[in-house]
Amino acid sequence: MIKISGSSLSGPRQCAIHAGARHSGIPVTDTIAPPRLSNGITLASRIRSRAPLRLGLAGGGTDVSPYSDEFGGAVLNATIDRYAFAFIEPSPDGQIHFIASDLESDEHFPLDLEALASAKLVLHAAVYRRMIRDYGGGRPLPVTVRTLVDAPPGSGLGSSSALVVALVEAFRALLDLPLGPYEVAHLAYEIERVDLALSGGKQDQYAATFGGVNYIEFMADNRVIVNPLRVSRTVLNEFETSLVVCFTGVSRRSEAIIDQQREGMTQKSSRTLESLHQLKTDALEMKQALLRADIVRMAKVLDHSWKAKKETASGISTGEIEKLYGEAMAAGALAGKVSGAGGGGFMMFIVPPEKRLHLVRALCLAGGTAQGVKLTSNGVESWTWPA
Repeated sequence: MIKISGSSLSGPRQCAIHAGARHSGIPVTDTIAPPRLSNGITLASRIRSRAPLRLGLAGGGTDVSPYSDEFGGAVLNATIDRYAFAFIEPSPDGQIHFIASDLESDEHFPLDLEALASAKLVLHAAVYRRMIRDYGGGRPLPVTVRTLVDAPPGSGLGSSSALVVALVEAFRALLDLPLGPYEVAHLAYEIERVDLALSGGKQDQYAATFGGVNYIEFMADNRVIVNPLRVSRTVLNEFETSLVVCFTGVSRRSEAIIDQQREGMTQKSSRTLESLHQLKTDALEMKQALLRADIVRMAKVLDHSWKAKKETASGISTGEIEKLYGEAMAAGALAGKVSGAGGGGFMMFIVPPEKRLHLVRALCLAGGTAQGVKLTSNGVESWTWPA
């Protein structure tokens, strides 16, 4: 029996994903008695999950505390057809196995939560530890947790957070937990920002969990409101056809840039705060432009937002980024910016569709790796598959 579930949204979108299976009471069993794990949980099949990566269109940085706590943040983002995957299956030898196929990393540990302190795959270990501690009675499970991501670390596409969301969803399915999308997203946020103390904001976890084009508001006390935008397929087609993404060839760690932004927020730097206020305003303006089907206006906001973003911290732009930006504008792009904190990773551009191929070729000749991208509507999903 195949069972599909997800934490993407309540309402019609979620129903289309899991068809009511999560709480239907339908057992995940086959005609042959499935193996039992050490805590009595039955695992009939391999559990798989995937969470989409995202493009940060506007407002990035305003989702970071303390700015979001004091002033309230807002971002506009859209998920794309690149994913973080997580697979869980019974362990072949009774130990705990973590495998990151894209990183060519393979670790195994005895059935002891304390042993995970030495794990190099820290995201895998942190999710396993939190889910077993809070939802599995503290009794370790002998499973193999395997992952892969469609983008390199430091891509600026929210890949690390999407991976944590995929891992949380896979364990949610394994333990059959009644967690909704807000709970999955907040749990993923806590694992990254609290348990692991990794610098960053909140938007990536919510984008990966909910999926689609969302205007997300962030307030004090970890209050978050996800507003899915009702955009016609025609407008989304035009926007999608106007988008080009380009990998700069540099994977970067965003922590230094985010820490610098947070320092500016904490010290009430007028330059940092004014730029962040502008980024929040840009998120609202770009949302309104998209709802009005005004792609040219979206490009103007993107250009303005990129200039404001560079004022929030040093290192957001680099010589390579400026080179690619200049080549893109010469090739007909209307605007562009770095997706994510900056310093490298992916850039995104808005271009008239008839000039799209010319832009892709120009960026590739300039040393980037450029291509189109497809927007997606579903958030994190999980399913089982026969072993």
